[in-house]
Formats: sequence, C-alpha cells, structure tokens
Amino acid sequence: MLNKYARAFFTRVLTPFAAFLLRRGVSPDAVTLIGTAGVVAGALVFFPRGEFFWGTITITLFVFSDLVDGNMARQAGVSSRWGAFLDSTLDRVADAAIFGGLALWYAGNGNDNVLCAVAIFCLASGQVVSYTKARGESIGLPVAVNGLIERAERLVISLVAAGLSGLQTFGVPSWIGVLLPIALWIVAVGSLVTLIQRVVTVRREAAEADAAAAVAEGGAA
Repeated sequence: MLNKYARAFFTRVLTPFAAFLLRRGVSPDAVTLIGTAGVVAGALVFFPRGEFFWGTITITLFVFSDLVDGNMARQAGVSSRWGAFLDSTLDRVADAAIFGGLALWYAGNGNDNVLCAVAIFCLASGQVVSYTKARGESIGLPVAVNGLIERAERLVISLVAAGLSGLQTFGVPSWIGVLLPIALWIVAVGSLVTLIQRVVTVRREAAEADAAAAVAEGGAA
C-alpha cells in the first residue's frame, strides 16, 4: 500500500530535484550508486554502535535516491532494463545493510540473541519475498498479489522505530527503546505472511497456466 501511494506522492515532490540533477549532468545510475552507498554506510557505521537516531537520519537522506533515479531516467528518456536491474539489485544490498546493522547491534552491545535472530530473519525474508515475485514473473506468471508487508512497509516500520528508539540519546525515557524490538517482530511476521501469500499465488497461477497449456495442446492435437 505504501509502495503504491507514497511512491507517487514523493515522486511528484522530488521531480524538481531530479530535474536539477539532470541539468548538472548527474546520471541516474550515479544517483543509484551514491544513494546505496549512503544507506549502507549509515546502517553499518551507526546501527552496530546503537546510534539509531543518527543512523536513521543518514539512511533516510539517502534512501530517497530510490525515487530520484527513476524520476531522472524518465525525465531524460533514458529508462532502460539495465537501470531497472541495477536499482532492484542495489535495493537488496541496502535492505541487507539495514537489518544486518541491527543484527550486529543485538549480537554485540545490544546483547540479545533472540532479537539478533529476528533481525537476520527480517533480512533473509525480505530478500526471499522480492525473489518470489521476480522469479514468478521470470517464468511468465503475473504474480498478482502485493502482500501484507512489502519493501516500503519494511523500511518505514523499521526506520521510524529505530529513529524513535535513538531519542534515548537526547534524554527521552528509556521505555521508547521497546519500539524497535516490536517493529522487528512486526516486520518478521508480516514478511512471513507476505512470503506465504506470494508462494500460494504463484502456485495457483502456475497450476492455471499449466492447465491452460494442456488444453491448448489438446485442442491443437
């Protein structure tokens, strides 16, 4: 849901900035690479040290590159399969860095093996959820389902909770730190539900496609 409505809103908002970058000779691929590098740096420098507020601020500043690069490509008329591939691939790298950084915190000074495992599950399930759709589409199926929690929801829930938890640094009561564990559990469960939804959809669509092909072959014979 967020991916559908929020993306359209921020695309409109960021259009002037995308046009500005194009006038300065910046390429969409460069924005994709810089944005991913910024997200990875923010996640792996700040999160493992428990600096969730500044990590979230850094990641948020760079994560919008995911909207800017596509906007630039459309304005310049240079949308390509390579650009779409690069963007999708580096999205997976950025997501892995975010949840990997959280896992490193809980494996270290966070001292919570359960939440470390939950963060790793969020990392892995997010990758698999994306893979199921891509793989289904690659074998000619529409994969006509979005699911409970997609990438946009995973990022918003996790980053908002991490940012708020990081406010402890500024004297906010420590109870706010419970928001991040809650968010990780929500993302983990939601990702599992989404994975099941997509697998079930692909199974149904594959069965329907195979049945239609069998009928077509029978008719041709």
